[in-house]
Amino acid sequence: MTDAARITDSHCHLDFPQFDGEVADLVARAADRGVHRMVTICTKLESEPAVRAIAEAHDPVFYAAGTHPMSVGKVPDITLDDLTRLAAHPKFVGIGETGLDYHYTADTAAAQQESLRLHIEAARQTALPLIIHARDADDDMTRILTDEHKAQPFTCVMHCFSSGAALAEAALELGFYLSMSGIAAFPKSQELRDIFAAAPVDRILVETDAPYLAPPPNRGKRNEPSFVADTARVGAEVFGLDYASFAAQTEVNFNTLFPKVAAWAS
Repeated sequence: MTDAARITDSHCHLDFPQFDGEVADLVARAADRGVHRMVTICTKLESEPAVRAIAEAHDPVFYAAGTHPMSVGKVPDITLDDLTRLAAHPKFVGIGETGLDYHYTADTAAAQQESLRLHIEAARQTALPLIIHARDADDDMTRILTDEHKAQPFTCVMHCFSSGAALAEAALELGFYLSMSGIAAFPKSQELRDIFAAAPVDRILVETDAPYLAPPPNRGKRNEPSFVADTARVGAEVFGLDYASFAAQTEVNFNTLFPKVAAWAS
């Protein structure tokens, strides 16, 4: 199937082993469906050279880097100097993913919070958007993002948003964006779709989080950037728009939040 409207996969992991030797094919399949850009995310500093190489080898691919909250305490944390140095690369466009995940790793909550604050400072210093992962930590996430933004503003996207309405409202109040993943397209995710529907459409991004969370009709299979079009079709329904209009709005939103990508394209 070919999707005429252009759209961006704002979050994927093209360096993961599920994609070994296939990145060129993934990029080509994405282009066939109108997915003309993607941001691949580095989740620990040791992987940054490989992620950077993917972005350098493929014009539609940009990248971001940080320490994933589930890796805090298991790998050396990225430093402020690391992040500001990496930000000099023309295709390095975001800080993270960072955040809080208490589902499996609540034992490192204090260290995760410290790491999150470091990434926030990097976002301020580089003027790049923060990319947030949040799971089972809504209260602490709301508190830290609110306090830090009050101290000095920064831009941010709540990646793969699947938290509660209160965190969504707090993030939107701060001027942040919510990113819709394949989870929002699952049949049993009506409560999540209602949260998105209550948000302004000019604060919505779409993503795959590939290779995870493939939306229908590929749920349970390996996800890939081309599938973001399937999530966007559900997003269009949520906001009462046709696909082309919703895709165009998410493009405006992405370019606003990620001006470095927009500048590269122009």
